[in-house]
Amino acid sequence: MDSDGDGVGDLNGIASKLPYLKSIGVKAFWMSPIYKSPMVDFGYDISDFRDIHEEFGTMADFAQLVEQAHALGLKVIMDFVPNHSSNMHEWFIKSENREAGYEDYYVWQDGKTNPAGGRNLPPNNWIQAFRGSAWQWSDKRQQYYLHQFTVEQPDLNYRNPKVVQEMMDVITFWLDQGVDGFRIDAVPTLYEDTQLRDEPVSGLTEDTEDTNYLRHIYTQDLPETVEMVYEWRALIDKYQQEHGGETRVIMTEAYSSLDVIKTYYHSTNGTLGSHMPFNFRLITEVDQNSKASDIVKVVQDWMSILPAGQVPNWVLGNHDRPRVASRLGVDRIDALNMLMLSLSGASVTYQGEEIGMTDLYAEKSRDPCRTPFQWDDTAMAGFTTGSKTWLPVGPLYREVNVRLQEQADKSHLKVYRSMMELRKTKTFQLGTVKAIALKDTVLAVVRELTNYSTYITLANLGDQLEVVSGVALADSLPDRLYFDVVSVGSHNIRGGALATKDIVLLPYETFVLKARVAPVEKVYTSICETWFV
Repeated sequence: MDSDGDGVGDLNGIASKLPYLKSIGVKAFWMSPIYKSPMVDFGYDISDFRDIHEEFGTMADFAQLVEQAHALGLKVIMDFVPNHSSNMHEWFIKSENREAGYEDYYVWQDGKTNPAGGRNLPPNNWIQAFRGSAWQWSDKRQQYYLHQFTVEQPDLNYRNPKVVQEMMDVITFWLDQGVDGFRIDAVPTLYEDTQLRDEPVSGLTEDTEDTNYLRHIYTQDLPETVEMVYEWRALIDKYQQEHGGETRVIMTEAYSSLDVIKTYYHSTNGTLGSHMPFNFRLITEVDQNSKASDIVKVVQDWMSILPAGQVPNWVLGNHDRPRVASRLGVDRIDALNMLMLSLSGASVTYQGEEIGMTDLYAEKSRDPCRTPFQWDDTAMAGFTTGSKTWLPVGPLYREVNVRLQEQADKSHLKVYRSMMELRKTKTFQLGTVKAIALKDTVLAVVRELTNYSTYITLANLGDQLEVVSGVALADSLPDRLYFDVVSVGSHNIRGGALATKDIVLLPYETFVLKARVAPVEKVYTSICETWFV
């Protein structure tokens, strides 16, 4: 939300919409980077880790945002970008100039001798995320520096204890401002091979400029990386002990294999790490052609690596990937939200998924899913009072917006809100969870807890009517089940009943069924009813 009419969202705009987040059941919100930045990579190129970018507001605005969020019971999660800074950061400028104490803040190398003479060649074949060599020559320093992202985002050198401490101090600085935790960006790339060995070819593409041309065994997921996460966790926990209050959390972004992700939770000897290593497998392992069994496998695979006492999490979309409705189909909006919110643990919603927003256009960038949030059907979707927005507003904003969905009898937003209410129940908070594929297109998520109601979420992801039996889905189910939450396209109503053994699902229909627990009979004994003579 933009508060000052310049078309760019800002802190005061966010503050004005906190009641909305509260109203839909959100407990915490994570903001993409708001630090001072030249904005080459939309704020992920940071020139000052301890200040706010002027377009977004001031430190005073941030303090007010935190205060208002906490008054509503909302947690504030900062984006922490530790892998790199902007090349406009004073650290880099000093390092490039070989200023005393800053010489090794970044990864500098002479490169390899050029057989043809002239300037040295890059040290190795490493490729950055946005195409081409990960090494950039500095005329000023007469060396190459490493950048695993854009040229303007030089990698910090975590083998330098001074850098480690600098970033520790950044975390502490924001904790002192009242933040409740951090989403840590691009964790796998923190450390690189000290021998600078060439990475092997992957065989996935013949495009030698594409990052997927290589297997990144020397630039990603090195053992030292997860050790750094353990150090950050120790810092957070120590701060917690000294300052009290509720738990501050760290959430780590890594599209790594499950065996690596597992180590982010904690080490083999029990050293704690990330509270929440992001689970992106509903993004990476599921597409429009996926079967119910594919989704079940995603759930089972994650639960299989979950250490005892740790919490699972589920992510359907984010700022780097096409929106859920565009990626998996607008007909499945409710089904996917309802399935995700039926699973145990933490759920992560990318803004707009709760109302079914779609991408503006398709192109090879990350912008299509970052278009302005659609608040209402007025000009600029109610995002700004100005005449333009930083990215174009989606063309469907008149039909897909918060105000319309709050007024409608049925809407994606109301389904989402109902699911969030359901998550407050004992069964959803403490019960067991199992995901079951009943047919290629029919999926069930079952939540059970002794002495409490059982809930069964049934989703038809296909375009054909399906009939299934619910008898074997949970222990001792009654003959009749009751609708608790129903998708927008459903003909059923909340409170209505159906036979457990004969459940009909329309195309793309999803609903949560409740098995009511019989009330415990209360036995009253009156002293007047028994006489002793």
